[in-house]
Amino acid sequence: MIIRNKGYARAGLIGNPSDGYFGRTISVIVRNFAAEVTLYESPRLMIVSQKSDRQEYIDMEDLAEDVQVHGYYGGIRLIKAAIKRFRDYCRDEQIEIPWKNFTIEYTTTIPVRVGLAGSSAIITATMRALLEFYGVTVPKPVLPNLILSVELEELGIGAGLQDRVIQVYEGAVYMDFDKGRIERDGYGLYEELDPSKLPPLFVAYHDRLAEGTEVTHNDLRSRFNRGEPAVLAGIKEWTALTQQARDLITAGRGREIGPLMNRGFDLRKELIKISEGNLRLIETGRKLGAFTQFAGSGGAIIGMYDGDPKRLSTLTKAYVELGAKIIVPEIK
Repeated sequence: MIIRNKGYARAGLIGNPSDGYFGRTISVIVRNFAAEVTLYESPRLMIVSQKSDRQEYIDMEDLAEDVQVHGYYGGIRLIKAAIKRFRDYCRDEQIEIPWKNFTIEYTTTIPVRVGLAGSSAIITATMRALLEFYGVTVPKPVLPNLILSVELEELGIGAGLQDRVIQVYEGAVYMDFDKGRIERDGYGLYEELDPSKLPPLFVAYHDRLAEGTEVTHNDLRSRFNRGEPAVLAGIKEWTALTQQARDLITAGRGREIGPLMNRGFDLRKELIKISEGNLRLIETGRKLGAFTQFAGSGGAIIGMYDGDPKRLSTLTKAYVELGAKIIVPEIK
């Protein structure tokens, strides 16, 4: 039996990065890009490397180029950590699984380290494959927690639930991570939104602006833990912006959320240092009449425009001149 599972890219529409701090977010799946895991039974447990896991280079320049694009890690550590967490979950929940080994390999088309959740997509696809292979069921609202624990507990990477929730539920989802609810239920409120009520969107990204999520989250986490007033106020405002956006979308007024998206990014800029390259991604769209904000931790932005094909063409030309790529996200 050959098992194949996918985890898609995602773009945070509004509210991020408050998901890691009991805030609220809205996120959309981006089916244009995916990580795919293939798993099949074998005599021994094997993890097959992908090109981003390579250990051999032409010279130091080649190595430096690879690090610039992929960072210091490929997908192998993610898969190893996911397997470990799956095994621990089954033991903790006293779930008996059959003794059998497997070979697992992966491919990904998700642009690396540009805030489109490529790492969590690999973990999500791996976890789904393991669940299917061993016949284990995890409640849908709980599965994002298990996926998040791979990075938080096994790899020490600061992150929030948003990516894992949207990659489990797909489509478009409003998420409320109220602390009391999470402490009571173990997970947040996840409301699936009608994608047809979303405004016209685009995603632009630049491979050279790659920045790991830990750059943002690790610093913000320490400031949050210290109770820094500006950070606490920022999370409160992101939460309010998300609620306003959710109410507009569900009322069929999705085209009115643009100013909320802009404010979400501007608030981020007040709290977190943004590189000049990433600012250009944001400002390029705004100068041409779009509303823009980060899709994740940096390197990619999500924008809203008026739906005019001519405006999209103008935006595309401007981003290509910037060295970036632009897509219309496939959400349904």
